[in-house]
Amino acid sequence: MIKTTLSDGIFTITLNRPDKLNSFNFEMGSQMKEALIQAESNDEVRCVLLTGNGRAFCAGQDLAEATEVSNDPDRDLSEIVYHTYIPIIKGIRELEKPVVCAVNGTAAGAGANIALASDIVIASQEAKFIQSFSQIGLIPDSGGTYILPRLIGLARATALTFLGEKVSAQEAVEIGMIWKAYPADSFMDEALSIAQKLAKMPTRGFGLTKRGFNAGFSNSLEEQMKLEAKLQAEAGETHDYNEGVQAFLEKRKPDFKGQ
Repeated sequence: MIKTTLSDGIFTITLNRPDKLNSFNFEMGSQMKEALIQAESNDEVRCVLLTGNGRAFCAGQDLAEATEVSNDPDRDLSEIVYHTYIPIIKGIRELEKPVVCAVNGTAAGAGANIALASDIVIASQEAKFIQSFSQIGLIPDSGGTYILPRLIGLARATALTFLGEKVSAQEAVEIGMIWKAYPADSFMDEALSIAQKLAKMPTRGFGLTKRGFNAGFSNSLEEQMKLEAKLQAEAGETHDYNEGVQAFLEKRKPDFKGQ
C-alpha cells in the first residue's frame, strides 16, 4: 500500500493502492506513519518525495472502512483521525527535512490536505484538488481547517470547503494553494529535479526553517524574532554553514552534508 525507495538522498514515498484511488485505510495509515519515521531516523535521507500511483494522488479516507467504524456504537470517526491523519500531518510538518509532494492526479478530502501540508507542492496539470468533506456531511480534517485558510485566505477556503468545488492545478497555483503545475508528460521529471536539487542543499537549515515556520503560526512577532535568533545560532553551528561560507570564500561549489 505504501512503497518506499531511497536513491541519492531522495526517499520516495508512493501511495500505492491505485484500485481504490490511493484512499487510506488503517493498514495504509500505519505504513505511511512508519515511512515518515524512517525518513526522520535515516541520516541518508536528505529529501522526501511524496506521490501516488495510478490516476489519483489520494481520494482521502476509504469510506467502506469509515462506515464500519461509524456503524459501531462503541466507536466514532475520531478514531480514524487519531490513528491515521494526525500522525501523518504531524510527521510531515515536524520532519526536519524537505518534503516535496508531487500530486499526480485527483487529491480529495484528506488526500488534498496531506498534499498541502508538504513543504513544496507541485502538480500535474491534469490534477484536481477537492475539499470533498461537505459532500458527506463532514468537516475538513488532516489539518484542513488550519492549513487551507492560511494558504488561500478564509473566504476562498470557506467557499471551496462548503461548495466542494474542484480546483484545477493551474487555479491552485494562481490562488497560492500550491507552488507550480507542469504538463503530465514532464511532471515527474520536474518533481525529481526539485527533489534532487534540495537533497544537495543545506537540508539541516531547511529543517530549522520548518521549525520556525511551524512556530510562526502561533507566535507573536517578538516571540518569533527571538526564536529566529535561537535557530540562527543553531544553524551557525552546523557543518553546512561552515562549508557554505568556506566555499564562498574559496570561490568553489559547496559540498553540503545535511549536518
